[in-house]
Amino acid sequence: MLRRDIHFCVFTRGAAIIGQKPDDLADLELAPDRVEIVGEVFEGQKKFDVVVWGAPATRADLAAVRALPIDTPLGTQVRLGDVAEVAVVPAANEVKRENASRRLDVTCNVAGRDLGAVAREVEAAVRAVPFDREYHPEFLGEYQARQESARRLYALAGLSLVGIVLLLFVDFGAWRPTLLVALTIPFALVGGVAAVRLTGGVLSLGSLVGFVTVLGIAARNGIMLVSHFRHLEAEEGVPFGPGLVLRGAEERLAPILMTALATGLALLPLAVTGNKPGQEIEYPLAVVILGGLVTSTLLNLFLLPPLYARFGRPVGPRAEA
Repeated sequence: MLRRDIHFCVFTRGAAIIGQKPDDLADLELAPDRVEIVGEVFEGQKKFDVVVWGAPATRADLAAVRALPIDTPLGTQVRLGDVAEVAVVPAANEVKRENASRRLDVTCNVAGRDLGAVAREVEAAVRAVPFDREYHPEFLGEYQARQESARRLYALAGLSLVGIVLLLFVDFGAWRPTLLVALTIPFALVGGVAAVRLTGGVLSLGSLVGFVTVLGIAARNGIMLVSHFRHLEAEEGVPFGPGLVLRGAEERLAPILMTALATGLALLPLAVTGNKPGQEIEYPLAVVILGGLVTSTLLNLFLLPPLYARFGRPVGPRAEA
């Protein structure tokens, strides 16, 4: 945050010749909006400051500022330009403080590119700039907040996956069906990745939340499908084999499609309206989930059943051992 101010540098020798101190001349500094409070006036319960402000014709004209007369202790006057260098230079509009340290905010907006890529380039360029002692840069804003949220989301997602695997093992009682479901779940993310690429390739916090949601949907459908296979074999006496897999997939077809259609129809308006203001999180989330629903549905209906038939084992103490 910078403004254009009129500043001047005082020549010590020139000031000493006229018997004036440089600090005294510094009080004459004139900015375009500079005022000096010289008193107060009270009217009822209100207080008003009495200020002195340079004439508009003087404070807006650099030559007029140089021609300002200065009273000297000798009783004469000299021009300000004779004892000072007057120039228009950029100056801080506001000096902010945080933790007893001064700080200056430099902000910018990003359009047409990934926020993360731009932020990393800016950070690399600033890191290459040498700073004086006790000065250092700090990178804040949306990118930093997104990085912290993403790290927290990754940690929670990892813990959730570990919890899912443990619960699957407790329910199935064997590692084969547990690993079969756990290892096929990432296939559901392929559609979400493709959807991100088709919509510009920008990975945002909403996209990450969408990926976690797709994992949850794929895990739920996979668990229900494998559990149904095992139920048909253990409770209804269907022998393990292609017939079991075909019957189980056919019976789970309607619930899996209903889950995908209900979720897709709910998110379709957000994806169709586009990335407009107010939908910075919802739009990428909807795009990722819609793309992930396609691959998760294909996973549960066409990939998981043959894998279960190939790598699964009949339910029973002898087979599970």
